[in-house]
Amino acid sequence: MDVAEWLRGLGLERYVPAFRDNDIDEEVLRRLTTEDLRELGYRIHRPSPPLVRRNRRAERGPTHRGGKTSFRRR
Repeated sequence: MDVAEWLRGLGLERYVPAFRDNDIDEEVLRRLTTEDLRELGYRIHRPSPPLVRRNRRAERGPTHRGGKTSFRRR
């Protein structure tokens, strides 16, 4: 899956540079948390933003229980 195209399809093209700069591919995308999205500059107005809900629906693999990841904001 092309993450940039996926973001554009959701009307979130303004986040393409931040995702690209942080090497967020399909695998990383599935593990993003609400806090990760905040660090990327994604403005969150609800407890579970649409981007996180779509990720949860799309994810079919095991859950990730890794450590905190730091992202470069654009």
